[in-house]
Amino acid sequence: MIPSLVARLFNLVARLPLSVLHRLGAMLGKLTYSLSDKYAERMRENLNNALKGRPQTDFRRVLNASIVETGKGAVELLWIWCRPLAEVTASVKACYGWEHIEAARASGKGIIFLTPHLGCFDVSALYVAEHMPLTVLYRPPKLIWLEQVMRNGRERAQMRLARTDVSGVRQLYKALKRAEAIGLLPDQVPGNGEGEWADFFGRPAYTMTLIGRLVKSSGASVVMTSVERLTNGSGYVLRFTPLKFNVDLPIGRQVNAALEELVLTNPAQYLWSYNRYKTPAGIKPATKQDVNPI
Repeated sequence: MIPSLVARLFNLVARLPLSVLHRLGAMLGKLTYSLSDKYAERMRENLNNALKGRPQTDFRRVLNASIVETGKGAVELLWIWCRPLAEVTASVKACYGWEHIEAARASGKGIIFLTPHLGCFDVSALYVAEHMPLTVLYRPPKLIWLEQVMRNGRERAQMRLARTDVSGVRQLYKALKRAEAIGLLPDQVPGNGEGEWADFFGRPAYTMTLIGRLVKSSGASVVMTSVERLTNGSGYVLRFTPLKFNVDLPIGRQVNAALEELVLTNPAQYLWSYNRYKTPAGIKPATKQDVNPI
């Protein structure tokens, strides 16, 4: 009963214009920051680490903007998941780099989309899935009823979801073998045994090794994806950038280096509240020897 009522409430809220939802999200972001000391401290620490050497005025400006943008990102998911697919994808007002996707498809091999916690990353997957089959790796939420709402909102067009377990990883390999596209969050902290310590903004971050394994086994093209949230709920800008790796060097560090460069183009919309530097259960804390240089 409760999940059904919540789903109805989500659909009701999603009827509001995106501009209104973003204003509500901005208020939510400020409220969360003011009420949760742990949340606020993590945002400040992660952002300060990335902006080392910059004037304090830059830090405060980006922090204040990030507090607002994080709130927008949470609330806009209701609109993304519950609005008609055509309306959601039409919110992409500009798309740069699609020619790289066409070139990758013409090669006859699969595509690995790397979409970090930057801007509205859910929009990019639905946009791609309108054009080609896409299998996206995801971590199920702790609330069972929320997973069904999320799946209903994401598994549209040609998108399939794969859980972060052995069966889900197997789905990714099979999709690439069929020369299809897959999607990953490259800055998501993996579980025990699924990652390695690699430098990220000067600190060791447990980084997934799956990307490297997929690249080496499939020869697939790798494309970094970013989505910029425009002001006043006016939509999004989507960008695709091809990546090339030296497979003889640790790919996790190369991915993190590309992420750093991308994040610094729009630091206000990165999810600094995410616990990127946590040590997963069962993993020994990082040492200097654990961090892979390029």
